[in-house]
Parts: sequence; structure tokens; C-alpha cells
Amino acid sequence: MVLLTILFCIILLVLLVSLIKVNPFIAFLIVSIIAGLLLGIPINKVTASVQKGMGDIMGQLLIIICLGAMLGKLVAVSGAAQKIAGVLVHAVGEKYIQWALVVAGFIIGIPLFYGIGFVLMVPLIFSVVYKYKLPAVYIGLPMLASLSVTHGFLPPHPSPSALVALFHANMATTFIYGLAIAIPAILLAGPVFAQFLKKIPSEPLATFRAEELPAEKLPGAFNSFFTALLPVLLLMLTAFFPYLNIKDPGISKVVTFLGDPSIVMLIALLVATYTLGVKQGKSMGQLAGSFTDAVKDVALILLIIAGSGAFKEVLTASGVSSQIASQLEALNLPPLLLGWVIAAIIRISLGSATVAGLTAAGIVAPLVLQNHVNPNLMVLSIGAGSLAFSHVNDSGFWLFKEYFNLSIKDTIKSWSVMESLVSVIGLAGVMIINLFVK
Repeated sequence: MVLLTILFCIILLVLLVSLIKVNPFIAFLIVSIIAGLLLGIPINKVTASVQKGMGDIMGQLLIIICLGAMLGKLVAVSGAAQKIAGVLVHAVGEKYIQWALVVAGFIIGIPLFYGIGFVLMVPLIFSVVYKYKLPAVYIGLPMLASLSVTHGFLPPHPSPSALVALFHANMATTFIYGLAIAIPAILLAGPVFAQFLKKIPSEPLATFRAEELPAEKLPGAFNSFFTALLPVLLLMLTAFFPYLNIKDPGISKVVTFLGDPSIVMLIALLVATYTLGVKQGKSMGQLAGSFTDAVKDVALILLIIAGSGAFKEVLTASGVSSQIASQLEALNLPPLLLGWVIAAIIRISLGSATVAGLTAAGIVAPLVLQNHVNPNLMVLSIGAGSLAFSHVNDSGFWLFKEYFNLSIKDTIKSWSVMESLVSVIGLAGVMIINLFVK
């Protein structure tokens, strides 16, 4: 009955948004309340769960998305995105621009949280799309596949890192195995799969569209790349700080503070305000207008993501993940496959990769010791399962849909299938490596 209830709620959500044309935020609120009641949450606690879910996800993403939109807007209107696109195409040729973006997405994705990487890289994708009149989904999805793979497979991302600790795996070994799996997953789910997506119609979010400027009015190449990628550089520095063996607790606290994604984005925006704004002859009034426009453009996205957080919290608070996991635990499957199946089903049901990964890990942890399973591979198996079939209950699905301005059908055909390919290819890679390692 639990799975049937979740299925009913997901179908209701899709019908409300796509068939009846209800605003997605309102649809999420309606479905979240219905789900809470059907799943047995006390009637006086349903709204509290909804509010908590919205608050939790907004606490993580509100500052990042708003500041990222402002930075993206500035990168676009200043001509920096146009300059970056021109330099990339000149370096690799228009024929290979997709591959250049895939490599950039992979490098950037290693130190960055997925949401930050998405917000930062979308303006770069759109600048290439607008300048060279290329299909947006065809060009953009492979880069986002890179970000998704690093998020699910590679430490120091939160979920893989937590799983490494939980299974007492080796961080470096997990990273190496993850890298071996990540490369074919990115290639097959990215550029290869994107060949079938060239005809998907997409008119990306207008906030990142800027008038093409004459060459003499563009910022320099170094200024453009440095400013656009400053958040990446700052986060990479903080990610590598623990390996410098600096013991001073005062310095560690400062680095931790400066490495917080919200602080990083604020620093990057302040630097960009000077390097791409004031230095380029723009007044603070003009810049404030651009920032206001950027926030207006992402306001609906924020509401939709808040709604998805409410839905996820209602499902989590009802204890659905534990019920699903306990039912699946009885299946007679090899431990690595069982970890993937549990993570995948919880991911499909709840929408959160992190919740799916950590819940599955708690269930299969005893099996790792009992069956002498390689803990590094269990981390990757569960990580792969936690990426399976992102759909309407996942905030990443709505980020992609709204930024690329797609229908739900086309978002499923592109984004959801890409995530599923990454998940299945990841499992296949784990099973192959398991044949050769003890």
C-alpha cells in the first residue's frame, strides 16, 4: 500500500501540472498534504512537515540560487559569457564544443556541490547555445551528466563521503574506482545519449540571454574566465586545505567559513560586480537593476524547489524509506546489487539522492561485514542507485526543466533517462570491477 500511495501521489502531481496546468508550486502543496494524510502523518503535523521540508531545502539552496542567478546575469550582460564561448570554440572548434563542456563540467563537478555547479555552468552552456545557435539540450545535458556523476560517485561530495565513513571504506580507493566508472558513465549518458536529443525544442531561461556585443566592448579572456570560475577556484582551495597539514585551529575555522558555498558565492558576486561591472563602466544602479531582474527570473524556480522539498519531507517523515527498505531486505540478491536496488527504489519514491544513499547504507551495512563485500564498491553501488530515474519529486528535475524551459515530457525523455543511464552504467561498472578485486 505504501508504494501504491506514493505512485498515486506522483501520478496526481504529473496530472495536475501537465494536464490541468496547475502551477507546479501549488500542485506540490496539494499533493504533499494529500500524501501526508494518506501515509498516516497526524493531521495536526502535516503542515509542519510541509513547512520543514520547504525550509530545509531553501536553507540549502536559496542563497546559492539567487546569488548564482545574479552572477550568471552579470556574466551574460557584461559579455563575459560571449567571450568564454568564443575562446572555447576557437580552442577546440565548434564541432567539439560539446566535449569541451563535458570536460569542464567534470573538472568543476569534483569540488562543487551539484546545485552550485548547475547554477554556475548553465550560463556558460546558454552562451554557447545562443552564440552558435545549437540545440540547448544536446549541448547542455552532457555537461550536466558530468556534474551528476561526480555528485553521486566521487568524494568529497557529501553522500559518497558519508558512505565511505559509514562502510569504513578507503577514500582514495573509492575515488579511483569511482573515476574508472565515472568516465564511461559520462560518455554514454552524456555525448552519446545526447545524439538522440537534438530535436527536443528548448528556449532556455531568458535571464541568461544577452545582446551580442562588439569585440572591442568585451572583457578580456582572463577576466571573463577568472570571474566566472572564481567560485570553483575558491571551493577547490578549501577542498584541498585538509591535505596541507595545517594544524592551526584559527586558520581552519577561517577556511571553513570562507569555504561555505553561500560565502563563496557572495565573494564571487562582489568580485564580479567590480571586474565585470564597475571596471567595465557600469553604474551601481545598472548593476542593481540586472540583479533584480535575475532574481525575478528564478523566483518561480525557487518556489517549485521549495514545493519539492515539502513533498520529500512528508514522505521522509512518514517513515516510507524504512518501510520500503525493510521489505526489500528480504530479497535474495547479491549485496552489491541489493544496495543498488534499495537506493534506487527509495530515490524514485522520495526524490532525494542523499536520503536514498544513507537509508540504503544503513540497511546493507551489516551485509558488508557478513559477506566480506568490498566496502569501496558498496559505496559506489549505492551511489549509483541513488541517482536512478530523477523525476517530478526531485528538485534537480525542476531545475533542469525550468532553466531549459522544457515540457515535463521532454524533461523525462532527456534528464530522467540520462540520470537512469548513469545509474545503470554505474552498477555495471561496479559489478565488472568486483570481478577483478577482492
